[in-house]
Amino acid sequence: MTTHSQRDRTIFASKSVRGLLMGSAASLALAGVAAPAYAQDAAEEDDSNVITVIARKQTETLQEVPVTVTAIGGDTLENFQVNEIADVVSRVPALNVQVGGSGSGGQISLRGVGSSNISASFDSAVAFDFDGVQISTMRLVQAGFFDVEQIDVLKGPQSLFFGKSASAGVFAVRSANPTPEWEAGVKASQEFEENGTTISGYISGPISDALGIRVAAQFNNIEDYVDLAPGTAAFNPNGSVRTSRGLQNFVSRVTFQWDPFDNFRANLKLNYIKNENDGGIAHSDINCGPNGVADSVFLLGGGVVIPSNADCNDTDGLYHHTDGAQALVSGVPDGSAGDGRFENGIPYGETDIFFGRLKWDLDLNDSLTLSSVSGYLNLDAVDTDCYGYVGQFGNVPAGVGCSDPRNRTEQFTQELRVSSDFDGMFNFMVGAFYESREIDFDTSQLGVNIGFVAPDPVTGNTFDWFKKHNTKTEALSFFGSVTLDLTDQLELSGGVRWTDEQKVNTISVPYVHAFLAAGPAFIDSGFFSGPIKFSDSNFSPEVSLKYQATDDINIYAAFKTGFKSGGIDNSALPSSSLSAAAVSGDFGALIYDSETGLGGEVGVKAQFADRSITLNTSVFYYVFDDLQVQNFDATTIQFQTFNASQLTSQGVDVEWAWRTPVDGLNLSGSLAYTDAEFTAPFVTTSGEDINGRTAARAPKFAANAAFDWSIPMSDAFEFGLNGNIQYSGSYFTNEDSLTDLKQDSYVSIDGSISVRDPDGAWKLSLVGVNLTDEIWINTSGGRPFLEPGVGDDLVVTQNRGRQVFVEASFKF
Repeated sequence: MTTHSQRDRTIFASKSVRGLLMGSAASLALAGVAAPAYAQDAAEEDDSNVITVIARKQTETLQEVPVTVTAIGGDTLENFQVNEIADVVSRVPALNVQVGGSGSGGQISLRGVGSSNISASFDSAVAFDFDGVQISTMRLVQAGFFDVEQIDVLKGPQSLFFGKSASAGVFAVRSANPTPEWEAGVKASQEFEENGTTISGYISGPISDALGIRVAAQFNNIEDYVDLAPGTAAFNPNGSVRTSRGLQNFVSRVTFQWDPFDNFRANLKLNYIKNENDGGIAHSDINCGPNGVADSVFLLGGGVVIPSNADCNDTDGLYHHTDGAQALVSGVPDGSAGDGRFENGIPYGETDIFFGRLKWDLDLNDSLTLSSVSGYLNLDAVDTDCYGYVGQFGNVPAGVGCSDPRNRTEQFTQELRVSSDFDGMFNFMVGAFYESREIDFDTSQLGVNIGFVAPDPVTGNTFDWFKKHNTKTEALSFFGSVTLDLTDQLELSGGVRWTDEQKVNTISVPYVHAFLAAGPAFIDSGFFSGPIKFSDSNFSPEVSLKYQATDDINIYAAFKTGFKSGGIDNSALPSSSLSAAAVSGDFGALIYDSETGLGGEVGVKAQFADRSITLNTSVFYYVFDDLQVQNFDATTIQFQTFNASQLTSQGVDVEWAWRTPVDGLNLSGSLAYTDAEFTAPFVTTSGEDINGRTAARAPKFAANAAFDWSIPMSDAFEFGLNGNIQYSGSYFTNEDSLTDLKQDSYVSIDGSISVRDPDGAWKLSLVGVNLTDEIWINTSGGRPFLEPGVGDDLVVTQNRGRQVFVEASFKF
């Protein structure tokens, strides 16, 4: 991969850490003088077979909590090289993840409910919870992770405990904490299909009796992350032919655990992530549509026609991303992210993320605990590329539709909770949450590609326009829940969260190409919208009833609601909707409504045969109103943002596990039946009403089955075998028409073989991911710049192909 440094700056700004600490210190001050210390109860007996989750802001066992949760432990993540969110799909059948997108940077959905990968203004319908901090931006789909203790996927609305961006579920990552004794580990792996190298390590232990530390870092370099088809007009800066696009990730974390008193505990995590890539477009191929022809790029009413270099094979794992045409990219407007570096037409991407979290718990007395979680996020991402996807004259690049979006997000969150632990039937939790977030989304774009006519006669710029969106968000919520132990076996719990959210968006367009600004369809350079405001409030109640029939059988029922705030779209172009709004002064067409969910589930969590067999089953039914949708009109080259009328998602989730009588052999698996369809009139941008059609990315059936087998060979080493098979039924890949492209059913297989020290001192592994090299489609949409009435090519986003690793790890 070609490496450059676009910004020489330090993301660990002192004001960032200072703000994180001050926010939590202010909340601590509310507690007054620390309560007197008291003796702690003895730790519960360790049981390695008990899985704990934090599904209701408190630690509970997986079998006890009345929530549908899939928990993936750190051992499984290590065995199969799981280091990004998309890798989790094979273990959670109802989950779909897409990496990439010019706006939000990714897309994640559960049970057919998700958010667009285009607009950076959309919150994720599946909330990201990183070590207890809720982060709304989907850009983190691209961020790698490692040194993880556990991943929990909570299904269904979770707004009571996780807030406004958990209308479809929660993806929660818990990173590892300092250990009571000093230890260190290193790991190195080489991947052969994508030519990737990963090196990671950690050191962890006590600095004193009260203070522990853990330092961890990982570097990942993939040379052939995206393989380009032979003959693709793509080049390196030195002029040599580029045959692939690469990727680099650096992930680091420092964790401090401080327990100065018996009644006070604090945990601070500081994360820095850097990602560099060779363009914002990753695994996006061209499907040639019903006409079976790779359609030409059709510009300026047919004045410019560029041959397509696609080959109509969207299953071979080879991609056709050409560099930008020099006539279009050689003049980037001043102040735009690609100014200077992108003017050679060679795409690149850089993302810097600083994330800090400070959590502390103060036991006010034997029965009351005050908890605080402060979070700070600073994200700066640039992803340049050409979103015409294809186009070249012979070996000369002719990429069109280029852009250089820069997304800068700064977010501060503060949560305070008081929870009880009374001996009687009654317990409660009350809390408050505050979020302040600012997003700058700036980009120069080629929607008309007027540079093929001539550069701007005044500025020399070749891009069509340069626009800037700024969105400021403030959210405040209060929540409370009550638990009543009606009998020794029957528990009733419920609560409500009230949320108020305010957003203010401004749009400025410093530059519009003179040839476009002279016409009536475009606004002039220097446009400023003034403040565009959105506000909404919501009550999200939840009630659950749990019956512990026996020590090993738990029956529950839950009524839940979800809420995802609306906002102001930041994908509007200086033509069409934005130009019309500028004339009328009414920006209402850019505002989309909040999304809500309502429904419930009934489940049984059971264990048999001395808890060697686990069988958890749940039946769910949820109705989502005003589902937020964004489609792209490939003919008019316009983004259209709106609310779908109604989506109903219902089905069954089954998870099972068996510790077999064979020493060291464990089997597990899951099955998801999902019936998600639009259940009210919904006329899309195609003009069709898709009421009654299945939602996108919602297969009727999806499943996985896994085995883990540790075989002792001697006192010195043991042999390990691990495998996982994933099945997905067919599903629609878009939500635009009744005939949208469908992905056929598919099967993928993962496996690993290892030899290791029984005490974990060393391990040598051979790991295969997606061994069948199955390529499937996550999303689809019309390819830009098609000839009206003739072209029907689709852009399809896909998964990564087969990966084969050799890995060595050592612990000291």
